[in-house]
Amino acid sequence: MARPALLIIDLFSRFDFPDGPQLAPLALQAARKVRRIREAFDEKDWPVIYANDNFGDWKCGFHQLAEVCRHEDGAPGQIAKLLFSGPDHYTVLKPKHSAFLATPLAVLLAKLDVGQLVLVGMALDSCVLATALDANSRELPSVVVSDATASLPHRRSAALNVLRHTGGVTVHSTRQVMASIAANQPF
Repeated sequence: MARPALLIIDLFSRFDFPDGPQLAPLALQAARKVRRIREAFDEKDWPVIYANDNFGDWKCGFHQLAEVCRHEDGAPGQIAKLLFSGPDHYTVLKPKHSAFLATPLAVLLAKLDVGQLVLVGMALDSCVLATALDANSRELPSVVVSDATASLPHRRSAALNVLRHTGGVTVHSTRQVMASIAANQPF
């Protein structure tokens, strides 16, 4: 039977890009919500997958990049400590916005018998949005957890509007997702 998977997108970051300093505290807020959802997925033994930008370093693996963040001050270190992957979690490095583009994600999801994605992370208006649209094009239903995503405020409402009007994509809050998990109900 197909099951959901949690896809944590791009929360390991040094925030050393143009909007990074403004996005960092928002990402930390989202990471706290993501932690709650991840713990619930772990309790259900549902797949947790990290899909992260590779910082342009083609010689490093996911865990090396996460370690770099874990030793940083501020939001990068706090997020890495909150969300460092466990031994039962899966990781995928992505070279572009969508977690599907040029990655083995689709194969991994098929092997894990995943029938729905729960998307969290950053940035809602870029990588989360691109991944949700790619999931939709693959006819893979997805839920974007609005308060477990980070985005600059002036971009958030436009991204949520696109997602709410995309077939196959649902937008929920952490509270709604946690209630569905607790009640063993679909998202």
